[in-house]
This record gives sequence, structure tokens and C-alpha cells, in this order.
Amino acid sequence: MSRFLLVVPPFVGHVNPVVGVAAELTRRGHEVAWAGHGELITRLAGAVRTYDCALPTATPRPPELRGAAALKFLWEEGFLPLAAAMAPGVEAAIEDFRPDALLVDQQAVAGGLIAERLGLPWLTSATTSAELTDPLASMPKVRDWVLDRLAGLRTAIGDPGGTADPRFSPHGVVAFTTAELAGEMRGVRFVGPSIGDRESTVDFPWEWLDHRPTVLVTLGTANVDAGTRFLAECAATGVRAVLADPAGAIPSSDTVLSRPYLPQLALLPKMDAVVCHGGHNTVCETLWHDLPLVVAPIRDDQPVIAEQVAEAGAGVRVRFTKATAEHLRIAISTVLDPGSGMRANAARIGRSFRAAGGAAAAATELESLTMAGVRA
Repeated sequence: MSRFLLVVPPFVGHVNPVVGVAAELTRRGHEVAWAGHGELITRLAGAVRTYDCALPTATPRPPELRGAAALKFLWEEGFLPLAAAMAPGVEAAIEDFRPDALLVDQQAVAGGLIAERLGLPWLTSATTSAELTDPLASMPKVRDWVLDRLAGLRTAIGDPGGTADPRFSPHGVVAFTTAELAGEMRGVRFVGPSIGDRESTVDFPWEWLDHRPTVLVTLGTANVDAGTRFLAECAATGVRAVLADPAGAIPSSDTVLSRPYLPQLALLPKMDAVVCHGGHNTVCETLWHDLPLVVAPIRDDQPVIAEQVAEAGAGVRVRFTKATAEHLRIAISTVLDPGSGMRANAARIGRSFRAAGGAAAAATELESLTMAGVRA
């Protein structure tokens, strides 16, 4: 049996898909440990072996940032300081746990740099497919800036003579999606979403739901500061909806049930469509349940994911900052209309997700890495 170290950033959407992989590896008799934000990991994965990594002081991102400015901020104030802060913890975890291979999240680049320096094989965990499409291709100055900073990070914590991009392991990339949504990509192992049977303790008035068509509206956990206007427009469409409203800004009404937190996975089988920000996990969980989407991307990877949904014919994209209640009403009516074909396309993608293997397929990729005797 082998030892696997899972290196993850302190983001729920990046830890959750790996929880199922860890469980599958353990079920197969392997030893598994995690390096990252220990409290978050144990909250999501349970009582697991964890090596806590330091986190940088968070710098709040101005909600109005978009496009190139938002991406540069994300790297300058997010991923790069995170890598520097996590590096000692990742190295200590490797020294103590002695893993045979690592699974490293694309946004925890310290893991790839240190694995390369220590000669350990590693796979990239792509919990969003946006980075695989080179989202900075249209922003060459930002792309060059990122590459320059990664080179400096390699000098500081990695092998100065190394050549691997820490976001894309030369040993392979495991993407938690499929080509039916993301498009064909060379060198990527599509395993589909890793959706486990996560139990929720969130209270919900299930009796509110009935036979009438209902949509779920959610902007994820990181967009509270930017979402009030959009949620208000959704509530004004007249469409029966369940709203995730962490700020408590939108009152419930005859057609709207507003709750600060929702048991999303339990709700999806009872919904007819989803309105969201284009977060990769929300989109994949929606399509897993064969539901079409109205997607209003805000920033980061969300415009890429929204475009994938639209190009796949599984939903409608609207402008987050401009969408009115009427725009949203039309968009929701479109995805609910059987004649649009969007429900059928969502179901096609959902079938590809369920057939791809999910956590089990990702675990097999890691096993193959160690069985082949690959070295960095």
C-alpha cells in the first residue's frame, strides 16, 4: 500500500472534491494525510491526519474589482502569499509523513514546487477547469506578471533549476469535470465531479416545497458583499425561488423563500433550475442533477465556467452587474422551456459526470502514479 499527501488551499470548494478521493484511497487500504488549513479540513473531512499550514494575513478584495485587476489581485494578495506561508508546513508534512506521491491543488502551488525539489511525483488537482483553458491568454501582461512571480517563488521555495509549472504537474492533471462541459483538453484526465453523500445540519422548511416549478438561487460563500442587488432582482422576477442569502438582506414572500444557509445537495433533486454565479462546484452539482442554469459570473474563474455552460447549451449567461428582474425572468423561462433543449443538454452532461468515475477515478490515477514508479 502507498502513502498519499493531499495539499489543499483554505477554500471549501477546493477541499470538498478531494474529501471523496481521500475516503476512496483509505477504503483501498492506503495511508492518507492532508496539508493545509487543519480546522477547515477536519470540518469537511472528519477525523483525518492533518498537517496544519500557516496562512497569510487576508487582504479583503474590493467587491468592484473585475477582469484583469481582479485576477492580478487574486495572485498578488492571494495565491502567492499563500504559497509562501504554506511552504514550511508542506515541507514538514513531507518530512514526517514520507508520502509516495502527492495530490496538489492548482491554487496551492507550494505543493508542486516542493514536490519537484524533493523528487516526489505529484498530480495536479483541478477543482475548476478554468485554469486549464489559459484564462490569461487574452491578458498577456498579467500572464507574464504571474509567470515572473512564479519564477521568483520557485527560487525561494522550490528548485531554481526546475521547469515544471506548479499549476500543471508533468505527471498529470486530474480535472473534476468532463469534456462534455469543459471541452477536449490534451494531457488532462477528466474524472467528473467528486460528489459525496455530505450530510447537512442546516435546518430547512421542506414543507414549503410543492409541485410548482422552483429555482434555486445561490451566489456561493464568497460573494456576500457583491450580491444583494442581484438577489433582490431575482426575488422580483415573480418566479418561485429558494434564495441563499447569507446577509439576510432579502425578505421571504409568497414566491420567495430566503434563507441564510441552504442544504444545497439535498435541495437540488427537488429543483427545476439553478441561478448562480458560475462557481465550478455549484455548476457541476447542478448538472450532476440534470438541471439547467442561469449563470451570472462575477469574477475569477466564473466567466470561463459560465461560457462553458452556454456553449454546451445547458444554460443562459446573464450580466451580473446589469441583469434586471425582467432579464432574469426571461432567462429563467428560457431554461425551463422544454423546447429550448437546455434541460436535455444538462442531462447529457450529467450522464457524462456520473460515468466518469469521480473520486474513484481520481484515486486510481494516484495509484497508477505510484505503481509506475514515477519520480519527479
